[in-house]
Amino acid sequence: MAVPGKKKSKKLSSTLSRGVAEDFDIFCKICDRDDIRLPAFGYCVDCEEHLCQTCFNTHRKPKPLRHHQLLDKDHMPHKQNLSKSIKSTSGKKNGDLSKPCTKHTKEVIKFYCHDHNTLICSVCVTLEHPTTSCHVDYIPDISGQTLDSTEFKETLKDINKLTDKCCQITKDLKQRVAKSTTSLEDALAEIENFRTEINKRLDELEKEVKDTATKIQHNNNKKLKTTETMCDDLNKSLQASADTLKHLNTNKKADQLFTELKIAQQLILHNENLTKQLPTTNDVDEYTFESNQAIKKFLQNEKSLGTLIKKEIKQQAQTKKKAALPMKMSTPRNINVKTSSDEDGCDITGITVSPQNQLFVADYSNNSIKMIDIKSGAIKQQQLVSNPWDVLMVTRDTLAVTLPEIKTIQFISFSSNSLSMKNKLKVDGKCSGISHHQGKLAVTFLNPTKLQIMDLKGNIKITVEKDSNGDSIFSKPRYVTTNSHSIYVSDDGKYAVIWFNWQGEMIGRNVDIGSPRGISLLDDGSFFVSDELTKCIYRASGDCKDRTTILENVEDHPYAVCWCAETSTLYLSTYSNTESNNNIKMYKMM
Repeated sequence: MAVPGKKKSKKLSSTLSRGVAEDFDIFCKICDRDDIRLPAFGYCVDCEEHLCQTCFNTHRKPKPLRHHQLLDKDHMPHKQNLSKSIKSTSGKKNGDLSKPCTKHTKEVIKFYCHDHNTLICSVCVTLEHPTTSCHVDYIPDISGQTLDSTEFKETLKDINKLTDKCCQITKDLKQRVAKSTTSLEDALAEIENFRTEINKRLDELEKEVKDTATKIQHNNNKKLKTTETMCDDLNKSLQASADTLKHLNTNKKADQLFTELKIAQQLILHNENLTKQLPTTNDVDEYTFESNQAIKKFLQNEKSLGTLIKKEIKQQAQTKKKAALPMKMSTPRNINVKTSSDEDGCDITGITVSPQNQLFVADYSNNSIKMIDIKSGAIKQQQLVSNPWDVLMVTRDTLAVTLPEIKTIQFISFSSNSLSMKNKLKVDGKCSGISHHQGKLAVTFLNPTKLQIMDLKGNIKITVEKDSNGDSIFSKPRYVTTNSHSIYVSDDGKYAVIWFNWQGEMIGRNVDIGSPRGISLLDDGSFFVSDELTKCIYRASGDCKDRTTILENVEDHPYAVCWCAETSTLYLSTYSNTESNNNIKMYKMM
């Protein structure tokens, strides 16, 4: 990070002014790390480094550096020792602190920033986490509280829970692969029995269908192997982390324990996301062989020996989960999202929620994204250059927002108490709904009407506009939601939710919805959809064949919806001419 007011040169030799020998021979050691060479103005005795005028004037502002002794230009050493490195920024002993900083590898982590929940070194404090804007503590000052702490115990519990989850995923998938293998073996036996009834002219067709079965079986085994390998590696890393934490706690190594606890918590979050990407039982099907009876009579005219048919086991699993999940909603709790800076009443067109109990809403009327602490109700607001429509999380600290009027997808980073603008993608239409899965975005457009699948850099992979007859598939595709298998688009011009796979092929639809708006998936593959016209919230099966009314006679007109599986909570915005627009309704499943 460059010091404000200084211009960074591409090559020092071509840009430095060496009018005075002292300016050339003695220079600012801190700026020199950023490839900026400026004459020394003073010297820090504690750091054993020369400083330019700006670094000298600001050196003792950060809390960890306030005790440092500074010498002005007249009293500073006039010989520069380039081999010295910065000493500890605190008068206290560093204890067992030895973990290198990820950004400044020659520095040791000695501090913790509460605002950014991150471990940092002294250079980080000076350049990126000044105490004027961040709450920074020296680790030895606060690490003692981690010994036998609730945080220590809860981290170990989380590690054990995630380990058990990985084992269960592997066990379930292994059972499903075994069943699939058995079913394929049975299908292959049926193929052999059927094959004996026909002549040798069908050898080629037999090989094709057997190859298909073998390929499926190979893919199943590959999925199982992938899951076993990833879960084994994950379990080893988690166990190693747990052993380290236990060892440090037993030996009262508070500093290292504090550091390793934070690293373990990040490891848990990372690995939790990895488990969601692992193949599951829903990725493996069972099959039967359906022979072609017409071949017996019309062998010369037929082109297929038969077809491998998937057993309807996915839908059975969905039905079972659906029946086990309570369908009754609690009385809603209202969360007011209007702020004193809002010039108009709120118009919430998009909702998403983070695992950290943060609610994010797109306020179309007030050109802003708002972050609400669900427990306290505290609101942080980020103004935008145009009206936002939809919002979702793409990573643990990044949001994506559609801005249809300027044909843009805006990325926004967030922490526990702040929002800030990041990069943006220009798109080729009025983007509306947006969803994300494993690095791919599904985006709907109102003009021209279409669905696009793209990566996070905006590279378009698939565009869906027309059906096989050349007719437009969409009329008003408002929102979209996705999982590993499917893409669902709510289109109030077609009065339907339309179902696609990730290859852009239309599979089915749930029709006769008056005016479908917000849509959100559940873990079992079913989804919630709001109907603005009938003032109802429906829950539809993943195959779009069935649906149940979950809420009816909703006050005002239901709009955006968001389902949080972790808390079994449904969030809903409404639209009317009253101040109820300023509230998000929060329903608990009972």
